Amino acid sequence: AKTYPLCIFRDMVKKICVFGSGSFGTAMATLVARNDPLADVVILTRREDVQRGINVAHKNPTHCSEFTLSRNIRATTNSEDALRNASVIVHAIPLQSTEQFLDDVIDHIPRLGEIVFVSTSKGIETETLELPCHLLERVLYRQKKKSRRRTNVKLAYLSGPTFAKQLINETPSGAVMAARTMALSRKACGYFASPSFRCYPSTDVVGVCVGGALKNVVAILAGGLEGMGFGVNAVALLVTRGCREMTRIGIAMGASATTLGGLAGVGDLMLTCLGADSRNKAVGFAVASEDKSVAEVLESRAASLAGVAEGVATAPAAAKLCDELKVDAPIFKACDQILKGKITTKEALHRCMTLPVRPDAPLRRKGFVKRTLFAHVVTAGLAVFVSKRRSKGKKEGKDV
Repeated sequence: AKTYPLCIFRDMVKKICVFGSGSFGTAMATLVARNDPLADVVILTRREDVQRGINVAHKNPTHCSEFTLSRNIRATTNSEDALRNASVIVHAIPLQSTEQFLDDVIDHIPRLGEIVFVSTSKGIETETLELPCHLLERVLYRQKKKSRRRTNVKLAYLSGPTFAKQLINETPSGAVMAARTMALSRKACGYFASPSFRCYPSTDVVGVCVGGALKNVVAILAGGLEGMGFGVNAVALLVTRGCREMTRIGIAMGASATTLGGLAGVGDLMLTCLGADSRNKAVGFAVASEDKSVAEVLESRAASLAGVAEGVATAPAAAKLCDELKVDAPIFKACDQILKGKITTKEALHRCMTLPVRPDAPLRRKGFVKRTLFAHVVTAGLAVFVSKRRSKGKKEGKDV
């Protein structure tokens, strides 16, 4: 297999715009600024206190405030200023807010020249059931007004087991960068890859988006198990079976099992379910261990700026998606029922533990048998054809 130097695909970048000043937006700005000290890295934020904090003290006062940011990072609340002459955009906005956010700024995205747009959003849109890859392609490429379409924007998707603070402090980490072409994926990797961050290129856009979305749902349940006082046996069971369901859903949507068995799938799932900094796990823990409703837990987190737990919105969307795809996913449906207040965490556990036990069926895409039979027929036909050609050639050789 070919190997590539860390920065071989990196262009000289004049300006990189980061959408979002939360923990992950701050981490993404740090990665790209560290990689290219000459780049003008601009964080687009809606908060004036964040703008002042970053521009004056080089610290984000609301997220990751213990870190001093690179001198080439600045912040602005003005989208026109942030996007003027930008050649790279890093999108770190929660998925449920993405369409509205982009609708507000799209007119300021340059229309000329290629713009690499790296999305870190994770989840499933609650109304349309779109993954980030589907939503962004629709919003950027298929606007009703031609003047608002941005076909010069080239989309890539970054996902993997990455807590923001550990990226900033250069803990060895890795993720997958997916794009529709390998050339674009490698190019996008170059803006982030470093000796402390491995960035693996991929063309499985759906697989990377599925893994990033569904792991958050399982993490809520992992927090619930810990909140009920259960140990690692229970969490290991959940993570393993959750990974199986996640892969089943992904394959039904056209993803590769290889992707879901890697950093963007099981890797991210392990981090989110086992890591102490997991926002989704914290929600599940609070619901199971405190005498509060889901709404009260979320209200408390919002008041403390604890960050968005994407799994809360993703769970009901994932349950609907499973129904549409006709995929058996009791773990995801249990989480949906808990968040709607229809059952308790304890009741959900009992339901899952008393389901009939069946051997795992092979993970195959719809139409696998037909495609396999067709492939065998084609292979057999080619073998017969080649055999006849060889026999004819030998016969002609003897005649000569």
